[in-house]
Amino acid sequence: MADNFDERIEQKIFHAEIVVNHTKISAEEKAYQKIPVINDFKDRNGNDIMMQQIQRNYDQIKADAQAIINEEMRRIKNDPELRKRLGLEDEKERTPTNHDKWRGN
Repeated sequence: MADNFDERIEQKIFHAEIVVNHTKISAEEKAYQKIPVINDFKDRNGNDIMMQQIQRNYDQIKADAQAIINEEMRRIKNDPELRKRLGLEDEKERTPTNHDKWRGN
């Protein structure tokens, strides 16, 4: 094993050899195509806006996740069968505990 394929180093505890076909690799590399630029993260003035775009995407994903949570919580709250299956008490039957008072409920 060596840093360069053509410089062989004998090792007593490592008994393997990696065979590299340079001709085949070179031919394959010549067929490579450049990856097209989908978004270069530049505004109309050529300013780099990558970090702003990442922040907008993050904020949108966070808002979407919160909307899904809110909708599911509303759906569960309005469905007695779901509340029962999830072991949630009816708000009317619920008695405050010290924990609820601490949380401000």
